[in-house]
Amino acid sequence: MQIALTKKLADALGEKPPALDNGVNPIFSWTANWTKVWANRRVEDMLVLVNHETRFVVAIYQVKRKNLKNVAGMMKAAIANTLLAMNLNPELVEKYMDMAGAVSFVKNSDRQKSSWVSKAGQECTFHVGRKYQGIAKVTSDTVGVLANYMIVNTSVKTDAGFYPYQAMNAALTALTGIKPYKYQAFEIKISLDLEIYTASRRLIVPAALKFDQLHRVIQNVFGWDDYHLYDFAFFNGPQRKPVVRLVPFEGDLEYDADAILMAEHRLSEYLPEYQQLRYTYDMGDNWEHEIRLLRVIEDFDMESPYLLEAGGQTPPEDVGGVMGYLNFHEIILNPQHPEYQETKEWARFWQPELSDWQQQPRVVWDK
Repeated sequence: MQIALTKKLADALGEKPPALDNGVNPIFSWTANWTKVWANRRVEDMLVLVNHETRFVVAIYQVKRKNLKNVAGMMKAAIANTLLAMNLNPELVEKYMDMAGAVSFVKNSDRQKSSWVSKAGQECTFHVGRKYQGIAKVTSDTVGVLANYMIVNTSVKTDAGFYPYQAMNAALTALTGIKPYKYQAFEIKISLDLEIYTASRRLIVPAALKFDQLHRVIQNVFGWDDYHLYDFAFFNGPQRKPVVRLVPFEGDLEYDADAILMAEHRLSEYLPEYQQLRYTYDMGDNWEHEIRLLRVIEDFDMESPYLLEAGGQTPPEDVGGVMGYLNFHEIILNPQHPEYQETKEWARFWQPELSDWQQQPRVVWDK
């Protein structure tokens, strides 16, 4: 595996690398840069790599100068971990890493590749800023995942754009002959009881999905705007008190000492052991989504999370819970109601029925 270093990174490593070997398969070639995430910092703190064939992005945050001693090992681990974080077949990932071999550093002298890694760095910086919000002590070598869902190459021709993760999947399958996906998955049904009807979504999700990712998937398929607090709670039987309650933020623990910080916890740690799972969004309106496990799929070979079926529109944000929605629904369906115009203006683009696109089976990215 050859990694072309930008001048900034080569100087930081004290390297004077040779020129790129154009005889190496581009699937084994990457360009790497060392860049800042926070504008008020004087030192670089993120390594960004872009694959030459597929423009697949790998990023490591935080990386200080003292961390650069084992940078080759860090880079290889980050490439493998990013591929695995996107649910790629572990057998395929292991085969690719074996075929890639040891890391050798070469000199980057390609302006196009410099542009690619610069753009990827900007996208990863946005993600880090949104997710970590300046937290000082955090290390992750999979922050490049979301950049691979951003379409690239659109400046060439309108129909020349592609997604890096799809290009990487295709290239690795062609290289190794191994299918890109093979993992345990759950088929689940998520139901929101609104009294006059039930809004439901049926999905296939990876069993290894983290709870913060499941939160984003639910927000996506139900059309919520992620404005409010949320939690996950597991129940056994009809009791109201949860057996396990998972919360996203350390501050939430101040109000419930028995809660568990969801952090890196995954769905497979609790399903199918527990009978009932509830996702509550907006502790004021109290939208309680009941999640039911329909089946376990041991060797799922497609991309997921995947929406299989959707029915029933989601209420607008801040409508006042189920009772507020019932009142809103009555008004919005009656143009003769004295509060209709005011309510319609408040609801803006909200529609009482799901659009064709909202009902369409599709991959759901957990952004």
